[in-house]
Amino acid sequence: MGIEYTVAIAEAAARKSGLPIALHLDHGSSFEVAMQCIRAGFSSVMFDGSHYSLEENIRLTKEVVRAAHAMGVSVEGELGTIGGVEDDISVDEEHAALAKPEEAIRFYEETGVDALAIAVGTAHGMYKGEPKIHYDIIQKVADAIPVPIVLHGGSGVPDEAIRQSIQAGVGKINVNTENQVACTNAIREVLSGDSKVYDPRKYLAPARNAMIEVVREKIRLFGSSNQA
Repeated sequence: MGIEYTVAIAEAAARKSGLPIALHLDHGSSFEVAMQCIRAGFSSVMFDGSHYSLEENIRLTKEVVRAAHAMGVSVEGELGTIGGVEDDISVDEEHAALAKPEEAIRFYEETGVDALAIAVGTAHGMYKGEPKIHYDIIQKVADAIPVPIVLHGGSGVPDEAIRQSIQAGVGKINVNTENQVACTNAIREVLSGDSKVYDPRKYLAPARNAMIEVVREKIRLFGSSNQA
């Protein structure tokens, strides 16, 4: 919808809510994209260099951190390759690679990121089976670094697995697909129930309410109620 609209809507919503809201770039692909978002008003950016070698990922992430921190913006980095599909980028299970704890610790020490996403067995999108999360990796890294561990691919992960991940040290969890599914299902229900509906407000309002319920459930599951 365009970066200017994105920032304006987010800023208006943040002011109205009175809560500490972050506008975050997820899976930024380059230094240039991260800088474009920062200049536009984003308060947080992710640089995803996980498809590069460890050395190159560290080098590129350091550049983003240096520039972002100078402008008061936080940075999330990523190590290991998370499977599944997001933003039309597909990584099959065979090519998903778990993060190595010693490399993750070194990555933090050399880049100074404010949050670190590590591949521990989750995937983007919805799961066909049950994910096998490596809590030991989370624990080793979380015990060694003072910033939040980020769990990508939180949609469809069983509640107990989420609780165990948090207990092991996860401090930020990304959920997107479950919101999309709730949104689309609500729209389908309205349109299939009444062929005369043509006003987008008639199906987008139920879609929004469906997503609100998903977000409410996740806030409670994550233990984040009244923690803002």
